[in-house]
Amino acid sequence: MKNSSKKKFPGKNNKEYKRNSDFRYYSNNTNRLDRNEKLLNNSSKDKNDENSNKNNKNNTFSSLKRRKPLLNSNTEFPNKNLEIHQEFTNRRNFDDWIWGKHSVFEALNNERAINRIWCTSEIFSSDKFYTLLKELKSKGVLIEEVSWNRLSQLTYGASHQGVALQLASSKTISLEKLIGSSKHNCANPIILALDGITDPHNLGAIIRSAEAFDCKGIIIPQRRSAGLTGTVAKVAAGALEHLQVSRVVNLNRALDELKNNGFLIVGLSGNSQLSISNFLEKSPLVVVVGSEDKGISLLTQKKCDFLLSIPLKGKTSSLNASVAAAISLFHLAIK
Repeated sequence: MKNSSKKKFPGKNNKEYKRNSDFRYYSNNTNRLDRNEKLLNNSSKDKNDENSNKNNKNNTFSSLKRRKPLLNSNTEFPNKNLEIHQEFTNRRNFDDWIWGKHSVFEALNNERAINRIWCTSEIFSSDKFYTLLKELKSKGVLIEEVSWNRLSQLTYGASHQGVALQLASSKTISLEKLIGSSKHNCANPIILALDGITDPHNLGAIIRSAEAFDCKGIIIPQRRSAGLTGTVAKVAAGALEHLQVSRVVNLNRALDELKNNGFLIVGLSGNSQLSISNFLEKSPLVVVVGSEDKGISLLTQKKCDFLLSIPLKGKTSSLNASVAAAISLFHLAIK
């Protein structure tokens, strides 16, 4: 094997290398002379431009000095987003939420008042939960089957184990119990049925007015309605403790059952020609109040025996749903 350290460079000690080195020395000197001549010719021009560019350079340097480094902005941005997300999470109130298999199962067994349940398909089909969830669904509790990722979004990454629920501020009763209790010691009871009231503040205000005018109960559908949350209880200002609420799976079927038990169904509609002040029927009544934007649905309107309007004398074309409910209950309760 040859020793690589003794490798010789060809031509380094011969005449050709000397001739080449002399040529490179000459060419390098020539290039230097050319560059020096150009520098001398342009020196006067550079001196003139130097003063004019001096202020610009200083301004540029000062602006760059004031500018924040790009790296810092990139590293601070995600931290800022994280702080905003954490602040939003902390502001959300989870006091009425329960999640986790064991915690939820105990709440279901102890018959806690429940507003809504979210669960994965595995939880709903398990032997441990299936019977309890099916019974609650028949009583009007809203149960939603969601994906694991969706449930993680709702609970903001909590260890939910596939199930979570939101407690209600008051227990609900069945429609049969509401009908029976409303007729107890009252010849012409009034029950309020809500169609599409999704704002909890409106629902709380309606409950407060209903209790004040001796309404015997409120019916709210399972879907397209606000539940009995803490916000509703707060706006109701204690009235929820003295008013019975029935949450039904289907509002129209509930109205049919009320008709079969001797109730007249009257709906509030701004397009009706019959004024509520001219309505003189004396009978057990169900007053249907619809949402502010859509009113009572067309199918529910067909279930009504009468459609009543509240006469307005001003330029305002409609009323808030809770205000309309209060005015109608006042007229119907004193007749």
